[in-house]
Amino acid sequence: MSANPAPAPSTIEATTIRKLRTHIIPFVFVLFVINFVDRINIGFAALTMNKELAITSQQFGLLAGIFFWGYFVFEIPSNLLLHKLGARIWIARILVSWGIVAILTGFVRSATHLYLLRFLLGIAEAGFVPGILLYLTYWFPQRQLAHAISLFNGAGPVASIVGAPISGVILDHVDWLGLSSWRWLLILEGIPAVVGGITAYFVLPSRPAEARFLTPQEANCLASKLAFQEQRKAGQGRISVSQTLAHKRVWHMTAAYFAWAVGQYTMIFWMPQLVKTLSSQYSNTTVGILVMIPYISALIAMIFVAYRSDRTLERRYHAAVPVMIAGTSLVLLGATASPAFVSLILWCFAAAGVYSLLPPFWSMPNEFLSGFSAAAGIAFINSFGNIGGFVGAYGMGAINRRTGSFHGGLVFAGVSLFASAMLILALRQRIAPETEPIATAQRSPVV
Repeated sequence: MSANPAPAPSTIEATTIRKLRTHIIPFVFVLFVINFVDRINIGFAALTMNKELAITSQQFGLLAGIFFWGYFVFEIPSNLLLHKLGARIWIARILVSWGIVAILTGFVRSATHLYLLRFLLGIAEAGFVPGILLYLTYWFPQRQLAHAISLFNGAGPVASIVGAPISGVILDHVDWLGLSSWRWLLILEGIPAVVGGITAYFVLPSRPAEARFLTPQEANCLASKLAFQEQRKAGQGRISVSQTLAHKRVWHMTAAYFAWAVGQYTMIFWMPQLVKTLSSQYSNTTVGILVMIPYISALIAMIFVAYRSDRTLERRYHAAVPVMIAGTSLVLLGATASPAFVSLILWCFAAAGVYSLLPPFWSMPNEFLSGFSAAAGIAFINSFGNIGGFVGAYGMGAINRRTGSFHGGLVFAGVSLFASAMLILALRQRIAPETEPIATAQRSPVV
């Protein structure tokens, strides 16, 4: 009996991408949920922690934002080491080290201890997000990349959807062994990182050649597709690491990401306290449930924007327009005293607009960077850009301390988002390296 005919290249490609989405994305998605919960749970802990440790709004802004300085210092070296040593080893190291630091944060006795451990948490986490973004470029062709990034970045809003109500319940009901509930919040939400790191070491493949879930034919087809994209980028002029760090487009994207991060982390770190101010009758559990709602809208919007961006291979407008909507929402929250229901709707538009930037934005570096230059460029944009997270978190606290109101900080964050959108629109359009049909399966895989 003759053998069954081999699937057509388009069928092979579709099957391969489907396997990547079911084997790679779910695992890194869960890791990012763990990561984001550990990063932002300080916003919920503040609902009771600030009073116990006598932390002012300005001090809270500093301890929330100091995380990004540790992140900034070690992010580029971390991404280069991931590219050299492999994702499995390095991502496992990141997870275990940040999980240990996150657990220790639950035992602090003063604001000074918090400053130190939040800085160490940034060092421990450095390289995780840009590392995963780089890792996805090892697997997904350009036409599927924004969708893959959106599925990964969906963990951000999902972390808040899941973490917000859980954090509220812990704050209201968990005070075991004489420890305050906010301490248990930090301890319990740090443990999954250690478990995830150990799991990553054993199950995460570093490259397609190591993926047991792909057949040799599928691996060859994927490798030829990715190799063609690399050839297209090389034909436009290969960029070294040093050239990458001085590249005008990299700095331009860094500035846009910096301005965006001001708005994002103002929203993330301060939303629980701002929602709590809407009514003196809200319990911490109620606050957790209400904070969850804007992130549900963010998840839906981000997936929709990523789908349209991949269909059209257009990135700038798909990134900039939602950010403009988010900026408008934050300005309205800061400029008007709205009823609770209206405020919640505005928070929904703000969260949806902020998170919708991520898939199209993080697809742009892969249009002109590859290899070590991509590792350095993505880390550079993320590390320098995330200093905006410090500016947003600290700026809100400082403005509140000076004016006695959060309104000015919200307007500041909204204007910063407008600046980010304008910078993105000012980027020159580039043609994505994705126009040729997938190569035949007889090519050797790239290792």
